[in-house]
Parts: sequence; structure tokens; C-alpha cells
Amino acid sequence: MNTPSLTVIALGGFLIAAGLYLVMERTLTRIVIGLAILGHGVNLLIIAAGGRPGGPPLLQSTAPEQMSDPLPQAMILTAIVIGMVTTAFGMALAYRSWRLTGHDEVIDEVEDRRVARREEREEVLEDLAAESTGELDPGVDYDAEATS
Repeated sequence: MNTPSLTVIALGGFLIAAGLYLVMERTLTRIVIGLAILGHGVNLLIIAAGGRPGGPPLLQSTAPEQMSDPLPQAMILTAIVIGMVTTAFGMALAYRSWRLTGHDEVIDEVEDRRVARREEREEVLEDLAAESTGELDPGVDYDAEATS
């Protein structure tokens, strides 16, 4: 059995990592590029995991043990089509956002800000409760101003 090359696996992992990094950005263009790179990395890993190369599976003259597995190739072909459509849709969203607002940055929603403020209030309340019960670390000066 032929094992996949370590270089192909490392390249697939690098593409997935780079794609995930770009997806975490706030601009739609980088998100779309990140999704495309992520898709290419996954496709590369699927083709590496597909097994050894062999003869075409549709020819009758090829022995079954010498045929290649057609499933990874079919999955990658489908993934390429879906990735192309996703990229086109994302670029259309980015273009529309740019035309309407002058930039393609994803803004925070009001509900996201409310959740963040609620978490901050809960942390402050927990600190106050810990301070009133005397559970705070005596070596830390909690009244000192934070400098940044």
C-alpha cells in the first residue's frame, strides 16, 4: 500500500491553518479567500487519503486490484463546484456591502454587544461577591488602576 507523502499532508495542514486564520478576520473579502483556501486544503487531504494511484475504475480491461478508488475524486469534484459557488456568493455579498457602506467589514450586531456587556457585569459582580466574602488573593492590589 502506498502511503501519502508527508509534504502533501503538511501542505494540506498549512492551507487549512491559513484558511482558518483568514476566516477569523472582519472583512468579507478575507473571509471568502479564507474559505477558498480552507476548501483547497481539505481537498488536498482527501486526495492524499484516497489511496494509491491506479487505473481508471470504469474500464473493463483493468483488474479490480489495480483500479483506483473513484470516491475521493468524486467528492473533490463536488467540493470544487460547491467551493466555486460559495466564493461567488461571498464575493457578491462583499461587493454589495462595499457599494452600500463603502467598506466590506463585518460589523458587530447589537445583541453581540449586549452579551459582551452582560458578561463584563457578571465578572464585576463575581469580584464584588468574592471581595465581600474575603475570598480574594491578599497579594493582589485590586484597587490599583490598570495601566495599558
